Amino acid sequence: MSFPKKLVFITLLASAMLAGCSGDNTQQSATKAIDADSFQCIRDLTPVQRFFVGNFFGDVEATVAAAESETGAVYPPGSVVQLVPGEAMVKREAGFNASSNDWEFFELDVSAEGTSIRVRGVEDAVNRFGGNCLECHAQARPEWDMICGLDHGCDPIPLNNDMILALQKTDPRCAPMELTETESEALALLMQLTQ
Repeated sequence: MSFPKKLVFITLLASAMLAGCSGDNTQQSATKAIDADSFQCIRDLTPVQRFFVGNFFGDVEATVAAAESETGAVYPPGSVVQLVPGEAMVKREAGFNASSNDWEFFELDVSAEGTSIRVRGVEDAVNRFGGNCLECHAQARPEWDMICGLDHGCDPIPLNNDMILALQKTDPRCAPMELTETESEALALLMQLTQ
């Protein structure tokens, strides 16, 4: 191979390697690709305490470590946190939104056919109970990175543990799970409250 041809080959190879190894481009592409199809059966995520976590960028280990921390932690980009199937929060790339610590909130419609996004965003995302997601999560003490655990500083939610478990077990995108009698009663009560 002559020198000019070798130089062209090395330049093309280096360009291909740089394009394939650029973490920023990969993360930005993955971030932009978060859509309704990103949200599947809640129980396919990793259970931690009362909620489920995962990571759309593949860094599940760091997300689980943040969720399991007893002193608080900042979640890595791509983290998804769900308490119930119809709501989610996703940690976006640094600089996405300072007021939300880079979290984006999702209100989801879920069915056996899949997921559709009803509402997504930061300031305007409101859940089915009329609660503004950002206003609630902003109450979490800083060390919890806007995650509302039982003792993280957020106002209580209008769901008891049996209601939460019943909703998690009846995600229509998942294989059916049997409910306890108490969970069935809690689900019936919840259905009355939301009608």
